[in-house]
Amino acid sequence: MSSTKTSSTSKSVAKAKIYWAVPATLVAALAAVFAAKWLIGLVPVADFIRTYPGHTELPQGTPEGMPGWLSWQHFLNAFFLLLIIRSGWQVRTTTKPPAYWTRNNKGLLRTKKPPTKISLELWFHLTLDFLWVLNGLVFMVLLVVSGRWGRVVPTQWEVFPNALSALIQYASLNWPTENGWVNYNSLQVLAYFTVVFIAAPLALLTGLRMSPVWPRDAQTINKFYPIDLARAVHFPVMIFFVAFVVVHVFLVFATGVLRNLNHMYSGSDDEGWLGLILFSLSLVVMMAAWFAARPLLLRPVASLTGKISR
Repeated sequence: MSSTKTSSTSKSVAKAKIYWAVPATLVAALAAVFAAKWLIGLVPVADFIRTYPGHTELPQGTPEGMPGWLSWQHFLNAFFLLLIIRSGWQVRTTTKPPAYWTRNNKGLLRTKKPPTKISLELWFHLTLDFLWVLNGLVFMVLLVVSGRWGRVVPTQWEVFPNALSALIQYASLNWPTENGWVNYNSLQVLAYFTVVFIAAPLALLTGLRMSPVWPRDAQTINKFYPIDLARAVHFPVMIFFVAFVVVHVFLVFATGVLRNLNHMYSGSDDEGWLGLILFSLSLVVMMAAWFAARPLLLRPVASLTGKISR
């Protein structure tokens, strides 16, 4: 009885925090806008913004435009990330999994130790992780081969004051002039660099440490990289991805939705409707996958590579 009351109390506290988080966020956003507008009115800050308008020059030879492969990469990354966040939350909150998955210990996969039994939600999460990482590796290779790496990798120190300038301009609602077809502003460069080269590897390394494939008997490496550390980092990284997606989608719609979506989905620099149509279709696919990712459909798929048990 006491454990039930404790659980109910903790849920009520969590809901109260969520309710208060919304107005607190709105108040903080309004305070940031007023503070930024006040700062821009100061002569030193105005001079700083004129000196650092918000962007730096790209490395010589960096191509312009968005290639077709980037549109597919963007969709697949969003698709996998959405389901990874959903399945990761289920792994974190599900107390009684509907089914378990055990890897087939056959052929090349045969090992001396019996395979570990994991929940169906964790199997789905790990499968999505593998596909997401594979997609990310393809993206990095294409980024280097195509010469477009300079668009998301800082190459000069001026990127930092320019990023601060862009942040002040965004916060003041006097947004910096953008031309994402040619070059991202410095705040975007730092954000994309953080996502691709810092947050994504952190998610991979911490998730790998927590997964069943990690060698539990490797005492030396486990001592220097304890699982508690991985858990402490993995969840905040997920929160970072959620916050990035929210801000990213908001700015896409607020800074010229048709042109931005054409950049991202149709590979064109105009204000036609094709990008919005493709984006809408991608949302339909993602929503369908969200509702389809249930035990009824996951069980037969998971059974192709392992044994399903209750």
